[in-house]
Amino acid sequence: MPPSDSMVRPSMARHGRFVAAIVIDSIGTGVFIPVTMLYFLATTSLTLVQVGAALTTAGLLALPAGPLVGGLVDRYGAKPVLQAANLAQALGFAGYLVVDQAWQIAVCAWLNSAGRAVFFGCYGVTVTALAAPGQRERWFGLLGSVRNLGYALGGLLSAVAVGIGTPRVYAAIVAINAMSYVAAFALMGAVPNARPEAGHDTAGGWRRVLQDRRYLSLVGHQLCFAISLFALNIAIPVYAVDVLGLPGWTAGAVFTLNTLMVGFGQGAVVGWLRGRVRSRVLVAGHACFAAGYLLFLAADHVTALALAVAVVLLGASSYTLGEILGGPITSTVAAESAPDALRGRYLALNQLAVTVAGALAPIALSGLLSTGATPIWLTLVGVSVLGATLATLIGRTVPAAQNRVGVG
Repeated sequence: MPPSDSMVRPSMARHGRFVAAIVIDSIGTGVFIPVTMLYFLATTSLTLVQVGAALTTAGLLALPAGPLVGGLVDRYGAKPVLQAANLAQALGFAGYLVVDQAWQIAVCAWLNSAGRAVFFGCYGVTVTALAAPGQRERWFGLLGSVRNLGYALGGLLSAVAVGIGTPRVYAAIVAINAMSYVAAFALMGAVPNARPEAGHDTAGGWRRVLQDRRYLSLVGHQLCFAISLFALNIAIPVYAVDVLGLPGWTAGAVFTLNTLMVGFGQGAVVGWLRGRVRSRVLVAGHACFAAGYLLFLAADHVTALALAVAVVLLGASSYTLGEILGGPITSTVAAESAPDALRGRYLALNQLAVTVAGALAPIALSGLLSTGATPIWLTLVGVSVLGATLATLIGRTVPAAQNRVGVG
């Protein structure tokens, strides 16, 4: 669905400020995530179990945050909610500098987790307003590339910090991260506020959203796609190093390959996809995921070390191609399938699928991995088959999924 005619068409300069805010956010996230546990262990007297319990509690308590603010986005627009999310995360990271008890970590981590859920819950509303119909796949692809490269740069900086390893360096990372969210807040101030035109029908609210069966099938597809995305961080590195016994650098090579392919290849792939039916691209993405999983399984039957590494990297390439194909299209279909007046609620529900996948994936994937190679990779192949089936379904029932890539 095209944006309302009353929405402000931002200048390229304002586009640049929005992109800059995303870059700052992603670099900060990329720096802190790898050192999260190390930071608390270095700066508090808490045990690993206590810190883990505090962070898990915060993550679970943050689950309702995204859906709860969906109505605020529909009423007040996306920009103030995005800025509130930035401030919440700035406050959360600032709090990390003074915490020394588990409950304090939980409170600050809740601010960060809730802020992040809120941010991504209404991020798509802003992108939909910034990008004209026919250009949204490119914008979602561009921002996905930018975020991926930002995470990579942040990861490199965190590696330097870990190499130094002093509490003062860890504290500097946290302080800089807090300031980065303040900077993102300021940059967002120049972004037009994406809100529906006055008088649009908001009747029904959440009841209308939850009764929209076509959109619920799209949310189910998002859940399948998100589960595959979390396999990169949770299952693939552990499988390569601990199960297959490959050199430790293999895990780093998989991450580097994924980052480079997404960061530098996604824009070109989206351009190449122009004119193709969106739902068919989604099916192809799940097929690439499944092919990658089967290659990971095949690596378990390869005895030569060099060949096993090559098979894993080939599987990672196929897996990453699935991410490149599906990411921008999934986001675009979710955004354009939502009615303008309720887009905040609709996209908050869609983001909840990602949040739930993130909460369940660690225990589910690690549990499957502990039972061997066959259970985890065949289960993920099954998830891909289900995702492809749902993509075919929404291709028949959801108009936005029937549209062609890059065509307004």
